[in-house]
Amino acid sequence: MRHFLACCAVVAALTTAGCATRPPADDPEAVAEYQQTNDPIEPLNRNLFSIHQGLDEYVFKPVAVTYRDLVPRPVRLVIHNVLGNLRTPGILANDLLQGESRRAGETAGRFLINSTVGLGGMLDIARDHFGVPGHHEDFGQTFARWGMGDGPYVFMPVIGPSNPRDLLGFGVGIVADPFFWLGQGLAVQILTGTRAGLTIADTREGLIDTLDEVQRTSMDPYATLRSGYRQQREAEIANQRNSRPVPNIHR
Repeated sequence: MRHFLACCAVVAALTTAGCATRPPADDPEAVAEYQQTNDPIEPLNRNLFSIHQGLDEYVFKPVAVTYRDLVPRPVRLVIHNVLGNLRTPGILANDLLQGESRRAGETAGRFLINSTVGLGGMLDIARDHFGVPGHHEDFGQTFARWGMGDGPYVFMPVIGPSNPRDLLGFGVGIVADPFFWLGQGLAVQILTGTRAGLTIADTREGLIDTLDEVQRTSMDPYATLRSGYRQQREAEIANQRNSRPVPNIHR
C-alpha cells in the first residue's frame, strides 16, 4: 500500500512537467480530439509507458514465457481458478455496493460451490457444471456506478492503463482485501508475496499473444492500449460479459 501511494505521489508531482499542449480555440476539430482523448499529461504518460515497456521486456514477459513453458496448462488453469476464487469476496462486496442483487447471488453461489466442491477454487464447478460464469467487479467500477467521473487518462508502470477514479478504487481494493488484514510475520509475507507473484505471472501469461499482436500490428501501441482500456472499462461498468482484458493488474 505504501508503494502504491508513493507511485501516485510521484505521478502527481510530475504531472505539471508533462502536460500536453491544448490546441488553440480556433481549431475546433483539434480541440474536440483533445477532449475526446482526455490525456492531458500524454508526454509524461508516454514516458511512463516506455519505462513499463522496458520492465515488461526484461522482467514480466520473460517470467510469463517461462511460466507458460515450465508449468503444464492444467496446473496453470488450477492456479488461475484459485486466484479468481480468492478475488470473489471483493467482487461480492462490489456487487452489493452497486445494488446488483442477482449478480451478488451468483457471486456468493460461485464462491460457496467452488470453495467446497471445487476444492478451494481449484476447479470452477459453478461455471462448468452449473452454467454460472464469473465476472469482474472492483471499486473503480463501483465508484463509476455511483456517478464518479473517470478523470484524465493515466499510465502507471506495472499497474498499466488507468485513471484517477480507478487508481482510487485500486487503493481501496487493497485495503478491503482480507489478505491486507492478516497481520505481519514471515508466513504472511510468503503467502501474500506468492499470491502477488502468481497474479502477475498469470495475468501476463494470459496476455502474451494479445500484446505480441499489438506490438506487431499497431503503429502506436500506446494509443491502442489507451483505447482498449477505455472500451474494456466501459463494458465492465455496464456489466457486459466477455470484455477483453488489457494489461493491468487492477484485477
